[in-house]
Amino acid sequence: MDPKHLQQLVTQVMPYGKYKGRLIADLPGNYLNWFARKGFPPGEIGKLLALMQELDHNGLSSLLTPLRKR
Repeated sequence: MDPKHLQQLVTQVMPYGKYKGRLIADLPGNYLNWFARKGFPPGEIGKLLALMQELDHNGLSSLLTPLRKR
């Protein structure tokens, strides 16, 4: 896991869809799980969504709290 990807979770917004404009780190778990079932989009956004889903699924979202304060 690249630390820069963790920083991106708290700075990059969702570019489309129901939650367009919301930070990747703030997407609800059920939305992330939907992507996990249906398939993550290609490219960087898909990698970030997959990472956030993994963090959320394993109860590790709190690891992003210190990064939000930067």
